[in-house]
Amino acid sequence: MATWRPDPSFYPSPRMAAKAPRETIAYVAAFDPDRQRPDAIAVVDVDPTSTSYSQIVGQVDMPNVGDELHHFGWNACSSCLCPNAPHPHVERRYLVVPGLRSSRLHIIDTKPDPKNPQIVRVIDPAEIAEKANYSRLHTIHCGPEGIYVNALADRDGNAPGGIFLLDHDSFDVLGQWEMDRGPQKLAYDFWWHLGHDTMITSEWGTPDTFENGLVPDVLLGSKYGRKLHFWDLHKRKHLQEIDFGEEHQLVFELRPAHDPTKAYGFVGCVISLKDLSASIWTWYRDGDQWAVKKVIEIPAEPADPDLLPPVLKGFNAVAPLVTDIDLSMDDRFLYVSCWGTGDMIQYDVSDPLAPKETGRVRIGGIVSRATHPKASNGALNGGPQMVEISRDGKRVYFTNSLYGAIDPQFYPDGIDGWMVKLDVGDNGGISFDENFFVDWPKGHRPHQVRLEGGDCSSDSYCYP
Repeated sequence: MATWRPDPSFYPSPRMAAKAPRETIAYVAAFDPDRQRPDAIAVVDVDPTSTSYSQIVGQVDMPNVGDELHHFGWNACSSCLCPNAPHPHVERRYLVVPGLRSSRLHIIDTKPDPKNPQIVRVIDPAEIAEKANYSRLHTIHCGPEGIYVNALADRDGNAPGGIFLLDHDSFDVLGQWEMDRGPQKLAYDFWWHLGHDTMITSEWGTPDTFENGLVPDVLLGSKYGRKLHFWDLHKRKHLQEIDFGEEHQLVFELRPAHDPTKAYGFVGCVISLKDLSASIWTWYRDGDQWAVKKVIEIPAEPADPDLLPPVLKGFNAVAPLVTDIDLSMDDRFLYVSCWGTGDMIQYDVSDPLAPKETGRVRIGGIVSRATHPKASNGALNGGPQMVEISRDGKRVYFTNSLYGAIDPQFYPDGIDGWMVKLDVGDNGGISFDENFFVDWPKGHRPHQVRLEGGDCSSDSYCYP
């Protein structure tokens, strides 16, 4: 919907976005791993002056069961101010919420009552298959000229996965984004450097290799995603592929620098087949090509095999399992979720090729089961997973479930959902907000968090 003035939550630069008002609510995807009840978008009160702080204060249920809500995003954001395709009069109003398993897209209106959002349109998988030839919808990004959606498979559940666009006024499916995909087959995450006309995509696998859980033979055979792909964003053409090598599996979450003059970013690798370690890599320009460098390695921790799930017993160690990362708006701090060990680690990445650890907390974990001051049930399961940062960089929120079919492979006793918040020191360092702990209602598990007005993984910028 058009407005006379640019949406006040749009900012031309990350520097200006960091001065935005504090968020008061968060939207959280919640799914039923048993696929017996509808998934939902929950509304969490994150205003510390509120009497309902740290509580779920609203919810909108999906009209079907079995969607597996995963990642979601806004219809429009600060990229609408970009000079190459300006749409300054579109407003940040609708959440675009895909079902990873169902391939449905839900359009949810947050404007009339932000704590009581309403579904205004559901785009069926058949329409997406007909117009874009894709299924298994994963990530949403609001771009300068439309809404970008990536999918992990074609309409039949096979490779290649890829990206398609929605019109950000009508939400009509426009069609496949790629004009020349080159060697790219697998898909997972995507994002871009708007200032350098570059798209980056990463890899997971086809649905037959993850919808019923990770397949050991596929993992040990190094057949999950291990590559980054670089594209000409304007020409929609594949330019370069970087293979991390057979040792590295599940090259997942992409976080480019917010400053559009910077041509670097970070990606997490979930696991090494050599020693179960996880790693963070920096991509950067090297002459007229893109290059990557491993800049962080997080080792596995020795553990009593009696405390390990069957998938890890033979290794006598718990893998860190870096399953999400996020970068603060000023490009200074990188947050790394270690879903296996239970650590959330903060790194100073002012020098993107030489990060320094500046903070660490532990909660949950396969072996640790570390608790929270406000938790009433003692040992916690699950671990830091989907992480989101406030625009001013002072608050970090995260949840504890990865994916319905994979959760029991590493947490066979089940996962009781929770959401927590960290406070960030001015020069680094993180600590729990002892008054913020959402004990998630049974029957749902929480996944991605989106903050009111935008956050550090929702918007991109064209001005430094």
